[in-house]
Amino acid sequence: MNPAGRKVSEVAEQLLTEVNSVYSKTGKLSDELLSALNFVFQAPLLPALDIIDNRNVMTISCPSGRKVYQVIGTSGTPYICLPSGSYCSCPAYRYSVLLKDDHLMCKHVLAIKLAEAMDLSKSQQVTDLEMTNLIKNLE
Repeated sequence: MNPAGRKVSEVAEQLLTEVNSVYSKTGKLSDELLSALNFVFQAPLLPALDIIDNRNVMTISCPSGRKVYQVIGTSGTPYICLPSGSYCSCPAYRYSVLLKDDHLMCKHVLAIKLAEAMDLSKSQQVTDLEMTNLIKNLE
């Protein structure tokens, strides 16, 4: 990642920390914070917020400690994302994030980061075998 890209990523992380702080105190995001999020994340922000509003972010974990996220996209399609935020099974991640490099993350990964910051993700426990199959079937 180039120096400008690293700086934008740092700003994004600071904003997510601010989301956590503000949301935990007030239960909402200020217009100023939403404006800053929109400036940094652009097009994926509104769909990500819609995903969160519909409670479509789920943390899936297993007894061995592995964890993935399942995000139901705005089209109703479930996507699997890794906790590091460095992978989503959606086509937009491959195209806009990896190939074109014109977004920091897809709306699903952004929804995860925002849902975690606001403590709005659901949780599901699965067996180790079910987790293995989930990970094995990633595209």
